[in-house]
Amino acid sequence: MTGATLQADAAYEVRRGSYLVSTDAARLDLHLIHGFLSRSYWAAGIPREVVARCIPGSLCFGLYDWERQVGFARVISDRATFAYLADVFVVESHRGRGLSKWLLRAILAHPDLQGLRRFSLATKDAHGLYRQFGFAALGAPQRHMEILRPDAYAAAKE
Repeated sequence: MTGATLQADAAYEVRRGSYLVSTDAARLDLHLIHGFLSRSYWAAGIPREVVARCIPGSLCFGLYDWERQVGFARVISDRATFAYLADVFVVESHRGRGLSKWLLRAILAHPDLQGLRRFSLATKDAHGLYRQFGFAALGAPQRHMEILRPDAYAAAKE
């Protein structure tokens, strides 16, 4: 991917004009990430401590306009066979600029995410976006199982 670099400290970065995608965890704005996720349909009410705990266990991609974070995504992966894309967002003030597509291209080009057997995600309303990058409905949904606790964050507050 043009403009992609892997820094000596192992941060992967891609630039486009004033925008930067970086895996440097030190740059992440936990306040912004938690604020967005706690109001999202998929993680409504998520405690700040849970967000803080999921970041070190994930390959996180911050999207920045100059130094200000304007987007985020994380990949949960063994970096060899499987990855799960989660918590993808671009703040409203920066939507409509092709940034979500650019962020996804940067994620899919990351050297540690090449040659995976399966890369999955779940979405309620962005199927069209993800189809552009090769994601499709489960080929054999009868093989997949889950434990789903939609009220996990509400129960944690009680």
